[in-house]
Amino acid sequence: MLDRELFELFDHTSDAAFTVSESGEIRAWNAAAEALFGYSRDEVVGRSCFDLLQGRGALRTLVCTEQCHVRDCAVHGRPIPDFDLEVMTRAGRRTWVNVSTVVHRDHRTGHWLIVHLARDIGRRKRTEALVQRVLRLSRQIAEAPEDSPRRAPTIPLSEQEHRVLQRFAEGLGAADVERELGVSAQTLRNHLHRINQKLGTHTRLEAVIHAIRRQLI
Repeated sequence: MLDRELFELFDHTSDAAFTVSESGEIRAWNAAAEALFGYSRDEVVGRSCFDLLQGRGALRTLVCTEQCHVRDCAVHGRPIPDFDLEVMTRAGRRTWVNVSTVVHRDHRTGHWLIVHLARDIGRRKRTEALVQRVLRLSRQIAEAPEDSPRRAPTIPLSEQEHRVLQRFAEGLGAADVERELGVSAQTLRNHLHRINQKLGTHTRLEAVIHAIRRQLI
């Protein structure tokens, strides 16, 4: 399959798609990539992806370098899971994207091509940061001295209700809790309703704070 034919498969996807050679040189760049990153195709083809995007990982450390772990995995046939990356746009703004990878080897030449598919997850990252700030504040409130002694709930929480509260206290969202505990959205709502009844609370956040105060989790 020719390079051009390979990229035509991804040229009209809603994901930003670009191909990278073994050396990290950008070979192709679709319209969605232009919209997401702000660079036109003519501006990027021939440039190195690590120099262009300046990608950082979850710890805000530089991970896009000339010694690319993703390219190394591709060349050696190791699996490449999707990953989150904070990149630099043409406007000089850093934004978060999730990247998945397709690897193609041209058996005629023996060379590798790597297709990266990226989508914007900036809103998700901002929501996660907000949740973490709320949880930190909740723990500060929960750990502050209170006048009344801690009391156990009148009706003890079940093991599953403990698990639900613990997951929410760790900052997981409802969908993540459902997936981790293997329950439906309705079952999770039922658990939360019973937890609030037992603790005398009205919201998920209030229940978490109350449970921390009472040393239930």
